[in-house]
Formats: sequence, structure tokens, C-alpha cells
Amino acid sequence: MPVRGTGIRDIAEIENISTKKVLSVLVHSRHMIRPKQPYYDCLEADEFWVYVGKKSRKVWLIHACHRDSGEIVAFVWGKRDFKTAKKLKEKLSDLGVNFGSIATDDWDSFVTAFKGEKHLTGKKYAVGTEGNNCRMRHHIRIL
Repeated sequence: MPVRGTGIRDIAEIENISTKKVLSVLVHSRHMIRPKQPYYDCLEADEFWVYVGKKSRKVWLIHACHRDSGEIVAFVWGKRDFKTAKKLKEKLSDLGVNFGSIATDDWDSFVTAFKGEKHLTGKKYAVGTEGNNCRMRHHIRIL
């Protein structure tokens, strides 16, 4: 249901269970998002923060998506640092995803993590992810 945009409270109401139970099931779920194709001409990677529970718990979501299809190919949660950017590159590799180029903003961690790849840097190349971030933040807020 979360994949279709249904919020935690809606799921609890429909299933007649507590929101804590819904969250527990989601946290312990082993569902993995699998890419729809093994090769993408160009991926866009970006990062944005969300609060988890309260404002003192700020978490960064770093993701790679395909602009033409809108598909989120891979994502990782963590701090806004090189280690998390590197985890995204490793996750793409672990999922068997190949790409012609990667487009990101000019954040140093992306530049370093994707060194050796055809890398397009600058906001003008990652315009699609900015709109995607807005939609994801809206859906996360619903949860």
C-alpha cells in the first residue's frame, strides 16, 4: 500500500490495526526494490533530508533515478557524507545496474564517489530529481 501512496494512518484504518503495528511490519519487511532494466542511458542522483519522528532526527535520503521513466533505481539512507554517496554507487553495482552517465549537482561527495564514470555536474543536469524530491517529500510526510 505505501508503494501506491497510501499513508500509514490509512493502512491502520483499513486493516483495523494500530499505526505502531503498521510501522513494525514495514521496518521488518524484507521487500527490495529491483530495477526494471539492467542498463540506463542516464541516471540522476540527488540527496534530500527528512525528519524521522521529530526535528532532532534528521536523515538524508540519497537516490538515483531515471528521468525518462521516473523510476527510482536505487536509494540509501544515512548522513550527508561521502560514505553514504559511496554506498549509493555500491548499491547500484550490487543491483547489477549499468549506466551511460550520471547527472548530479556539484556536491563534492558525488564528484568523488562517481569518479571514473561519465559524470555530468550541475543543477541543469539534475532538474528531474528536484521535482521528484518534492513529490517524495510529500509522500513521506503522508506516512
